Amino acid sequence: MSNDEVRLGFIGCGGRAGEHMGTFSKIQGAKIAAVCDPDQGKIDNAKKSFSPSAKGYVDLRQLIDDKEIDAVVIAACNHWHCLAAIWAMQAGKDVYVEKPLSHSQWEGEQTILAARKYNRVCQVGTQQRSDPMQAEIKKFLHEEKALGKILSARVNRYGVRATIGKRSTPLTVDPKIDYNLWLGPAQDRPMFREKFHYDWHWDFNTGSGEMGNWGVHVLDDLRNNIFRDSVALPKRIFGGGGRVVWNDAGETPNVHFVYFDTGSIPVVIGLSNLPGEPGGNKSPKVPGPGSGYIAYCEGGRFEGQRGSASAFDKDGKLIKKFSGNSGNKLHQENFLNAVRARDPKMLNTDVQVGHDSTGWCNLANIAFQTGKAFSKEDTKGVQVPEWTALVEEMESHLKAHSLDISKADLKLSQMLTIDPKTQRFIGEGAEAANKFMKREYRAPFVVPEQV
Repeated sequence: MSNDEVRLGFIGCGGRAGEHMGTFSKIQGAKIAAVCDPDQGKIDNAKKSFSPSAKGYVDLRQLIDDKEIDAVVIAACNHWHCLAAIWAMQAGKDVYVEKPLSHSQWEGEQTILAARKYNRVCQVGTQQRSDPMQAEIKKFLHEEKALGKILSARVNRYGVRATIGKRSTPLTVDPKIDYNLWLGPAQDRPMFREKFHYDWHWDFNTGSGEMGNWGVHVLDDLRNNIFRDSVALPKRIFGGGGRVVWNDAGETPNVHFVYFDTGSIPVVIGLSNLPGEPGGNKSPKVPGPGSGYIAYCEGGRFEGQRGSASAFDKDGKLIKKFSGNSGNKLHQENFLNAVRARDPKMLNTDVQVGHDSTGWCNLANIAFQTGKAFSKEDTKGVQVPEWTALVEEMESHLKAHSLDISKADLKLSQMLTIDPKTQRFIGEGAEAANKFMKREYRAPFVVPEQV
């Protein structure tokens, strides 16, 4: 790093990486010095669009070894995030890594260890953390206590998506793509989806579903503004969901509903990728913003989402509005400032914070993956009004698609308990759940036991 110029290498050249390149290229002192992707076509497009002089690498290990690169921006598939970050920090580079931080809890823990051992700056891409509005919200809720005590909270992620289809024969990968490098730590399994790129999100081998894709943003807002990061992980988790209607090659749920016992404020999250009505293009109507959160308080309720928020009194009257932005550019600037100052404490989403928020998503996915056949009667084991209402909403939502919630192909977990010290499951159902805390890696792309 010379004259405060930070020479950046981009690992992954897809859509989100392109957004990052566009943002970083507008920040003084940031240079797009190298780009990397197992798809040569994406490398060529990135160089043409953002930095013709940038070096191009197919193998991220060559970029990481490049002594002229100061920091990396990782926007590869989820299953690559942690290993790429660890390798980069071992090579003395700082890291901006997209959300969700990890594909499994254990590798997130290893990434934190690497950041601390090598004294690296590691920012996670929950960019709304850099929106100045968040500080105003926390002051309003916690210092002014304008709505009184927070009693419960709800998180929403309702966004319509389409089926990814289902092939009768495995998808053939374009020979121009280095599939071995793309696959990296993931297992080599046949893919039966129609498209290679992006739809890896809905395969647990490479992605984290909508919970890890968008749920991490709204759950991070919850942890930030409702709990002020005082709750790393919930104490208990109970959830249901399924992949219904589409009959496609995806594995992750397109309807997902989860209860988090935090030991203080109870939290639920509702998620759906289905429209409110068959063939429609709008999500079902739900309380609060479709992508956001609600704090139910003694004196009213607070509704927050990306870029805005509103406070209502007990009679439902609007008493205050908040206006913000997505945090884009501010988050990248925050990263660069911390890099130049060599101070990870300056980060708005330090790797530990990003790990904790990602953890709620990983646990929610584990609840789904370990679930048994859904029973509405079993949902009554949680007597929290927001949970009861959410289950009833899901029942109506599925009914609109001619599905009976008790007969649809849904799963429901046991009540799973997490030990706050070890951050592992204990008690009933623990053995099955803990198997998902660390994935099986494909050599030589293995997250190291000793970083």
